[in-house]
Amino acid sequence: MSSDPRRELIPRNATLHLIDSLDALQSRLRSAAEQTHLLDDAGRVPATPSYAELLQHAAEAQVLSRDVLQLTADVARSSHSTTRAGNSVLAHLATATTMSSHAVPHFAETAEHALALLRSANPADRDYLTNHMVSDHATARAYLRRSSDSLRGAAKELNDHLDAHRSFHATPPQQSPTPPPPRLNGRHR
Repeated sequence: MSSDPRRELIPRNATLHLIDSLDALQSRLRSAAEQTHLLDDAGRVPATPSYAELLQHAAEAQVLSRDVLQLTADVARSSHSTTRAGNSVLAHLATATTMSSHAVPHFAETAEHALALLRSANPADRDYLTNHMVSDHATARAYLRRSSDSLRGAAKELNDHLDAHRSFHATPPQQSPTPPPPRLNGRHR
């Protein structure tokens, strides 16, 4: 006995709503990765990087991470998470959750290095702190981009899922075949 593949379908409205949520969050992550800058217009670390501004990068990443985590938890609690498409979306969301949560401490460490840099007079320490500050900030931005990419992958899965909706609605449901009419005997009575 084969199961009905239609049972695997996430309702269209729920799918569209989730795609909208994923697209909006993906855009916010991508925008944060592109707009959070450490280097000046010449591509150099400012002589006195702003601790408050860099700490704000961590705070913004924390909000984004919380939103990704909440969306992931919502999908995990839904009845659709056990379908093939739902499980695949959940895998992308799990990656996005991990990536976005890693961005936060790297931004925070960037701010910490900036604060230490402002207090340091030793040139070797300043070089060390500057290098780590640049590396941590770039790593945090990369985590935001990777999180955004994972959300884009989840949205792609759901768009493919919508194609399955279309194919099921394009073909009428199969009915059990009707038995052929009884054959008439060649003799007449």
